[in-house]
Amino acid sequence: MTTDKATCPTCTTEQQVNKDGTIRKHKTAGNALPCPGSGVPVGTARIPRRSTAGFYKDPATGDLLRSVTTILSQGSPKEALIHWAGKLVAETAMEHLPQLVRASRDPEQARQMTDWLKRAHTRKKEERADIGTAVHALIEARVLGTPVPDEVANDLELQPYARKFDDFVRDWQIEFTASEMVVADYDHKFAGTLDYLLRSPLLAAALGCPADMDIPGDTKTGGELDEKTYDGNVRGVYPEAGVQMSAYRMAKYGWLRDGTRVEMPPRHSVGVVLHLRPEGYRLYPVACGDDVFEAFTYIRRVAEFQTGRAKSIVGEALKTPVRREAAA
Repeated sequence: MTTDKATCPTCTTEQQVNKDGTIRKHKTAGNALPCPGSGVPVGTARIPRRSTAGFYKDPATGDLLRSVTTILSQGSPKEALIHWAGKLVAETAMEHLPQLVRASRDPEQARQMTDWLKRAHTRKKEERADIGTAVHALIEARVLGTPVPDEVANDLELQPYARKFDDFVRDWQIEFTASEMVVADYDHKFAGTLDYLLRSPLLAAALGCPADMDIPGDTKTGGELDEKTYDGNVRGVYPEAGVQMSAYRMAKYGWLRDGTRVEMPPRHSVGVVLHLRPEGYRLYPVACGDDVFEAFTYIRRVAEFQTGRAKSIVGEALKTPVRREAAA
C-alpha cells in the first residue's frame, strides 16, 4: 500500500490508494457495508492497457475493446510482407552461399541451415521492431520534453534519427498536442495507442485544414527513403497506416497522462506519416477520413471471421463407410 491518497468518487472522502492504483477498501459513516467506491481505479490505473490477447480492458467499465493493430493484423492481407520475406531469404542465402554448400553435405547441418534461413525474415523484423520501439521512445521524450532514456540517448545508431526528427519539427513548425495516447470507441468496441496529434500552420495550409485543428501523425522507420515496392507503394509506408489512423481519428475518447478520460477534439481527415531514416525524412499525406474508416470496419469483420467462424468451417474427416459384402 502506498501513502498516495485520492478522493473516492462515491463518498468523496480522501482515501489511500493501493499499489494497483485502486481506492483502498473503506466504509462510510453509519454504514456497515464497504463503500461502492472501494476498488475503483484512479490515476493512471484508469487508462486501459493492452493484453497479450489483443484487447484493451477499460478498468472503470469492464469493457473489452479490441486492439486496432490486432484487427489489422488478423483482417488485412500483408502481401508485401510475403514478397519481402522471400527476397530477404534469397539475399541471405546468396550472402552465405559457401556455408550453404558445406552444410548441404551433412543432413543435420543442412536441416539446421534450412531452419536458420527460414527465420531470416523473423530476425530482421525483430531487429527493426527494436529500432522502431527505441525511436518511438526517443520521439515521445522529445514531444513531452522529458529526459530521453539512457539506453536510447547513448545509442549511436539512434542519434541520426533524433537529428532528423528535430529537422522535421523545425522545418514544419510542429506543435504536438498528444503523444502515445490511448484512445477508444465504445460504439465500435476498439481501442489503440496513437503516435501523436500535431498542429502546424505550414501543414494546415498544405493539407487544407484550419491551423488550430489537430492532424493525426505516425512515424515509420522501416524500408528505405523513396524506395518503391513491386506494387508502387513506398517501402515502409503502406496504406494500412491510413486505415489505422482512421480508427484513431474516429475514437471518441482518450486518456490524459493522469488517467482522466476526455472527449477527443475534431481531427483532420488527412494525417501524415513521417518516414524517418538516419539519412533523412519524408512526410507523406495519408487519407484517414470516413471512407477509409468504412474499410476498417470491413477489415474488422474479416478479422472476426478469421478468429471465429473460420475455425469451425472445415469439419473432421468423414469415416469411410463399411462395405458390406453381398450375400452369397
